[in-house]
Amino acid sequence: MPAARDHEVILRLTAASMNHRDLWIWKGQYAGIKFPIVPGSDGCGYIENQRCIINPGISWGDNPNFQSKHFKLVGLPEDGTFAEYVRIPKENLFAAATHLNDEEASTLGVAAITAFRSLFVRGQAKRSERLLICGIGGGVALFALQMALLTGCEVYVSSSKQGKVKQAIKLGAAGGVVYSEDSWDKNLLEMVPDGFDLIIDGFAGSNASKYLKLAKPGGRICFYGGTGGKMNDLSPQILFWKQLNILGSTMGSPLDFQNMVDFVNQHQLKPIIDAVYPLKDAEKAFIRLQQAEQFGKIVLKVA
Repeated sequence: MPAARDHEVILRLTAASMNHRDLWIWKGQYAGIKFPIVPGSDGCGYIENQRCIINPGISWGDNPNFQSKHFKLVGLPEDGTFAEYVRIPKENLFAAATHLNDEEASTLGVAAITAFRSLFVRGQAKRSERLLICGIGGGVALFALQMALLTGCEVYVSSSKQGKVKQAIKLGAAGGVVYSEDSWDKNLLEMVPDGFDLIIDGFAGSNASKYLKLAKPGGRICFYGGTGGKMNDLSPQILFWKQLNILGSTMGSPLDFQNMVDFVNQHQLKPIIDAVYPLKDAEKAFIRLQQAEQFGKIVLKVA
């Protein structure tokens, strides 16, 4: 049982959702890792009779434009939510949406706030704009798709698998491509010759140079991750002639988190869950995440 310090409370968890951050910690490949550590940044639980979710970003700081040097996430460097109890600063707890069950509510953490800030705060997405959301099937991309559709945007997607593209189209995407195919960018331009107002991506790498051609003049490209590595071969000529905006986004401020929760409540958004595992089967859940076959969030149910 963790002991609460000043300005902290102990949350009794009922569900916790997984992120790729947890996978890298599980594999021992995350910066600043230490052992032992309880991973997990997202969760839903109870303090007495109050049902709460966790804002996993601690010590954002006073500047809404970027996080402070003290910023950290639940689940490393301190123990996280894959447990029965977790120690959380009081200000990081928010009332859980009443239209969601515990498993659904537990997903409103890292992925949801990252999608919200990338889409609306950094990306400034507006109704009727055309968006490309890359890597559909993952948590951030799916939340971004749902939020963009609810805003009235026209959304296209990319994925490593055709089946995930088809699932996204069922959710309301206008079309999509498989980015492992050599001509994926040309296929997109055939669908949308005018290009995209906003592109949201968490992979970067060699794909990034193609986004410059896919963006409309004056368009925005927002990166929230970089699992594909460095962005080589970016053409400055395309960048300045089209007057493009390249943006970075990480998590979100406490105000961003509150606005995300309000958006979910206002639109009655229902997170997409791929699978739910009991906490004792956490290793099976990690393997599911590692296989990259999921479409939606993977959740651990705490008994």
